[in-house]
Amino acid sequence: MKVHIAVNVKTQQIVALEVTREYIHDGTRLEGLVEESSRRVDVKGVIGDGAYDSRRNFNLLDERGIEPIIRVRRNAVKRLRGCPAKRKALIMQRENPDVWKCKYGLRWIAESAFLWLKRAFGEYVTTKNLKNMIQEITLKVFLYNLFIGMTRITQEREEQQRQNRRHHKKIMQ
Repeated sequence: MKVHIAVNVKTQQIVALEVTREYIHDGTRLEGLVEESSRRVDVKGVIGDGAYDSRRNFNLLDERGIEPIIRVRRNAVKRLRGCPAKRKALIMQRENPDVWKCKYGLRWIAESAFLWLKRAFGEYVTTKNLKNMIQEITLKVFLYNLFIGMTRITQEREEQQRQNRRHHKKIMQ
């Protein structure tokens, strides 16, 4: 079994989930993840490793007006025909590596979500059939999102309290 996720980089919550057999390639799941994510949030960009490097994925994102932040293979050539979006991404990676790395560097957020899920719930599921595995993983993702949301709310409250204290100090001076 293999889990594919899409994570909102602003909230760090998982906005899309697909569970497949282990032999299913990551790159083939992008369309479903983008569709499910788009129902929940405004998708402006997709960050993905080399597994998502395919003309099909670049064209899909281009058609939807979504910026592809996908690592293009090292042996790719600039004169890519039939895929202007992939060519543009390749040029960005080679000619503006600092800008590209800054965007691609946000990939850690999705990796952190996987790490958190594994640490909190373990790397294995307890059920045997695929339907129950999907339900179990969906429940774990729900709990992850709940905890992340609670953490974010707590952080926002603490920041508001700090700002209020600073404001109060200014008034008192």
